[in-house]
Amino acid sequence: MELLRRGYEVNVVVHEGAVLEQPGVILHRLDLLDVASVEHLMEQHHFTHLLHLAWYVGTKCHIHNLNIDWLAASLQLIRSFARHGGMHVLGAGACTEYEYKYGLLREQETPTNPGTLYGNGKNALYHMARIFCAQNNIQFHWPRIFNLYGPHEKPNRLVPSVILSCLRGEDVRVSECINFLDYTHVADTARGIVDVFESGVSGAVNICSGQPVQLRTIVERIAELTSFKGDILWGAVPSAFDAPFVVGDNTKLRSIGWIPQYHLTDGLQETINYWKQYVS
Repeated sequence: MELLRRGYEVNVVVHEGAVLEQPGVILHRLDLLDVASVEHLMEQHHFTHLLHLAWYVGTKCHIHNLNIDWLAASLQLIRSFARHGGMHVLGAGACTEYEYKYGLLREQETPTNPGTLYGNGKNALYHMARIFCAQNNIQFHWPRIFNLYGPHEKPNRLVPSVILSCLRGEDVRVSECINFLDYTHVADTARGIVDVFESGVSGAVNICSGQPVQLRTIVERIAELTSFKGDILWGAVPSAFDAPFVVGDNTKLRSIGWIPQYHLTDGLQETINYWKQYVS
């Protein structure tokens, strides 16, 4: 983990039943939607730094009513953290906060007018938390995370699903994949988040590559790297994403010294190597 590598003592809150075993990490098992449990944890430990990365990302997360619960719970979490001595907050934003019709998304210029409950929940938390932290003399950072890829991703997501089909010699079933999106390797994303956390840059910061890549290019690159000889069935599944071009401007991120370490091809090869262990 990036925080451990940089020498931090890391306390992680995980839900009951979640599996997370990492040397050096102190685990706390509780439900962040349980306000009383969160208050008890903060009162016990008096944490000084909070990185809030949790949210509902399950089935139909962009329209699920649980977004309301997570907005409320997140505000209570930050308030409880502040009440017990907290001094530094980072919350995980998302590119879905932006109004996609502008294409190239810039923190200080592009309107945040989300079309989903998920995007609106994140954006509402950003505005509320930013003002709350300013009023209570707490440092506040809001990395807006764009599309990720890399090891450990859910297997039904685009990149791992294509990799697994290619490795198994199955037909690859995808949408038309004509959208141009912004993909960043998960390790580069993690470094970006911690870079923002350690910087003096407050407010929203795009965590993204800044480079448009067509989804079709990603699928074809995976097929090439796996020496896939089967068929790619374009349009076999409906597209889950309508916006034709969604790319972030990462000038603000680069201004604090962040430089990506993964080229797309190298990152995809690493990800392919990870998934090979799951294919007999």
